[in-house]
Amino acid sequence: MDLEQLRALAAVVDQETFEAAADELRITPSAVSQRIKALERSVGSVLVRRLKPVVPTPAGERLLRSARQLLLLADEALLALRSDQAHDGGGRASSGAERLRVPIVANADSIATWLPPALREIALGGRVAVELLRDDEHATADLLRSGDAVGAITADPRPVQGCRVQRLGTMVYRAKGSEEFIRRWFPDGPTPDALAAAPVMQYDRKDSHQLALLARVAPEAVPPQHFIPDSVQYVEAVRAGLGWGMVPDQQDPEGSLVELDPAWSEDLELYWQSWTLDSPGLDEVSAAVVRAAAVLREARRPLE
Repeated sequence: MDLEQLRALAAVVDQETFEAAADELRITPSAVSQRIKALERSVGSVLVRRLKPVVPTPAGERLLRSARQLLLLADEALLALRSDQAHDGGGRASSGAERLRVPIVANADSIATWLPPALREIALGGRVAVELLRDDEHATADLLRSGDAVGAITADPRPVQGCRVQRLGTMVYRAKGSEEFIRRWFPDGPTPDALAAAPVMQYDRKDSHQLALLARVAPEAVPPQHFIPDSVQYVEAVRAGLGWGMVPDQQDPEGSLVELDPAWSEDLELYWQSWTLDSPGLDEVSAAVVRAAAVLREARRPLE
């Protein structure tokens, strides 16, 4: 299979239209279509459904992951070769205008708290351009399976096929609200009746932290829910008294929010999964993520 055909396949799926893929690849939509058709002939299967947006067929999904791995390695080899040629020719090496694109996926709370130092380290390294995707920590591993990401911060310790796993550490979540909110809604404590009435903050419909707690302590409660799909604004909404929610220790370091019950905490174990590839660029990203996660391994839960 031709690398440029594989690149066209990845671009069409990522950009969702032939026209947008053509813009990314700097060729015509007709050339993109020809490359996709040639690839389909070579593998004997239809690889994409020509809809808007374009979606891969099951055969296309199976091919995409291998295609992305090959493209990552090919791009890295090409960048290394250009760097060697610049040095051998007495010229100046690349100043960073060309970087290896490495897509990774993380949960929103990691992005808002401990992950930024890793992103800064990678950016300042000058070799890698990270594409950071976001999904729930229980769903991030799916992007490894599909090939949309080469590394993932996930709550799943089971290795995705073809991936390696490293433990990152623990994020501790506590059920919290503002002082005013606690006084208003829980004057007699967080009883089942009070929990059924008190508004609860949800990140999005994949967010299971609050509902899992309610299922344990007040299984009949069906309280009003506010949805705010932004990790920082979520905590600000809790702080402003819109509802109670499970807040990571890293987002309330001074303990200005009030716990509903000190026993109602949740330990979220996080892991780094990445493709098993001989890729210095991916290794660099993995090392930076693991180093940044040291704050999770070093953290100690306060005395209760």
